[in-house]
Amino acid sequence: MTSTQREIIQRIKELVREEFLSAEASHDWQHVMRVENNALALLSKTPEANKFIVLLAVYLHDLADAKFHNGDEHIGPKRTQSILKEHQVSDDVVKEVTHIVAYMSFRSSFQEVQKSINFQLVQDADRLDALGAVGIARAFQYGGYKNRKLYSNLPPKNIQSGSDYKNSESATIQHFFEKLLKLKDLMNTDAGKQEANVRHEFMLTYLNQFYRETDAPNWLQDLLLKQ
Repeated sequence: MTSTQREIIQRIKELVREEFLSAEASHDWQHVMRVENNALALLSKTPEANKFIVLLAVYLHDLADAKFHNGDEHIGPKRTQSILKEHQVSDDVVKEVTHIVAYMSFRSSFQEVQKSINFQLVQDADRLDALGAVGIARAFQYGGYKNRKLYSNLPPKNIQSGSDYKNSESATIQHFFEKLLKLKDLMNTDAGKQEANVRHEFMLTYLNQFYRETDAPNWLQDLLLKQ
């Protein structure tokens, strides 16, 4: 990166950090920093990616998450575009970063989306933080924030669209099957896939232990046997 790009990165990073000081814990500044670490690890194995674009998207990807803004999916991209223009980022970079922010979420995985290598890397970095030990912790943190049960007798929903996912209010254990356990097969980069496999297996170990320790319904064991 050029010295000007590094300065822009630092200014935007600090701006976002201040906004996330009071954020819900599963989508706070620590989450952004973990995604940054994931992205840097993936960047080291993906030399063709643009570090400037990737880091901008990492810092801005959850700045106005729809789930915390009454489901409005336009606020995040609009804020991203506005912040980048205020920092005099070139139009082509603004366009790509805004596209990444607008379409990198799981709910967008049900539609055809153009993915540059930068998009793929940012999406993988974010999805890795929804897997493994941290992914488990984040799932229960957000479930608690939404006052959802740990588990219920209802089987997971068959999520077929972004709107299905957006409207789901399932218990947290069901959420593993509606989203988290699907992420392994949705990874884009080879490096992302390798790490996702490790974290996926850890979640299966956890879920099997969860079943042993609770009166969880049989659907949980049945689905685990299919993994």
